[in-house]
Amino acid sequence: MRDLASTLLSWDRFAVASVVAVRGSAPRPVGAAMAVGPSGEVIGSVSGGCVEAEVYDLACQVLSTSEPVLASFGYSDDTAFAVGLTCGGSLDVLVQRDSPALREALSASVAGHPLSVRFEAEGRVFTESWMPPPRLLVFGAIDHAAAVAEIGRFLGYHVTVCDARPVFATPSRFPAAHSVVVDWPHRYLASTHTDDSTAVVVLTHDPKFDIPVLVEALSRPLAFVGALGSRRTHAERLTRLRSEGVPEASLARLRSPIGLDLGGRSPAETAVSIAAELVAVRHGGTGLPLTALSTPIHRTLESHGTDLPQRRRHAGRSAARPAPGHADGVPGAQCAQVPVLLGAGEVPRDARVGLGLGGR
Repeated sequence: MRDLASTLLSWDRFAVASVVAVRGSAPRPVGAAMAVGPSGEVIGSVSGGCVEAEVYDLACQVLSTSEPVLASFGYSDDTAFAVGLTCGGSLDVLVQRDSPALREALSASVAGHPLSVRFEAEGRVFTESWMPPPRLLVFGAIDHAAAVAEIGRFLGYHVTVCDARPVFATPSRFPAAHSVVVDWPHRYLASTHTDDSTAVVVLTHDPKFDIPVLVEALSRPLAFVGALGSRRTHAERLTRLRSEGVPEASLARLRSPIGLDLGGRSPAETAVSIAAELVAVRHGGTGLPLTALSTPIHRTLESHGTDLPQRRRHAGRSAARPAPGHADGVPGAQCAQVPVLLGAGEVPRDARVGLGLGGR
């Protein structure tokens, strides 16, 4: 829901549907959200298309009645392409109207403040936790950095570009970055806040910049540390880092040459390669083509005790309901989700969906 906040706040009324539980294989994680506006417009997605029309109907109903609805969607072998999840999983969706408390929470999220919001529906209490987005620190104000900043922002990172050269480190050259800093990379990194969700991408390609900032980065518990360069450059860089006293265990965390092997060479293609590695590391992906694997496509969170008898909806059978202003087949736009939505007592704390496109 957090990724939809700006649009939701611009509407005078809305209904928003949030995934509160996932079982088995499902296309969207807990926290994915879709909203319907005052004129029937729709943003977001809860299933990637499988049950969007059904959820749209429910949102229109809630928009009209102001009564929250808790619904479950599952899979049926005999009617796989009816209303349901053809991927074989099931999910529970909470649909609610806008409220002063929700608007206050959305405003706080737009400002970047961490918070938790409580929702109640049909005797259940849910908590959505919104943490600040993870940081992506890009060092080196080159063309590749502009492309990395753009795709990093698209993935839900708060992006900072830093370079010691003021003629290159300008906001006009990096419009996608949330901030552009003129400072020596190692000095800025030493003075700024980082945590175990922070990613550092070093693109300066110059030892006088690279080595000090990598020494600092590899001394911190960051999520990702990568550096641009050829294999020869990487070998020379390792030698220099060893001479600076960086231990082997820390050197093993350095991802260089950065990026997955996609074959591209342009700044945009290189940025896609780097982003692909960021996503793979963040979610434990292999980086291999899905056609080469036989494992499940979607990694899932198994919630406990989430069977919802109140409103169970399976493929091919659903209760009749009003659908004011409904046009069949209205698709929901894909969007990245970062929040964590937990059913009270249902999802273990260590199973929180993190940030991210988007929390951790």
